[in-house]
Amino acid sequence: MPLYMLLCTDKSGALETRKANRAAHLDYADRTGCVVLGGPVLDDAGEMAGSLIILDLPDIESAQAWSAADPYAQAGLFESVRVQEWKRVVG
Repeated sequence: MPLYMLLCTDKSGALETRKANRAAHLDYADRTGCVVLGGPVLDDAGEMAGSLIILDLPDIESAQAWSAADPYAQAGLFESVRVQEWKRVVG
């Protein structure tokens, strides 16, 4: 199966929204079983300011649907979300 990258940028000042929805987001990632790896993108102060997630799904439409159903997205956390096919070369 192809891999898909989600590069998500949080809205400015949305750290509390991220923290409030973090448990639901992590549960969703675990429950859906398609996350290869993921974690927060940090700002210059070391605070969570976005997400980088690699998904193992059959097509980009599935990756977009996964992204839209993510509790972070449902909470309006993201300013932008980039979904793109990704090729593993190392690791």
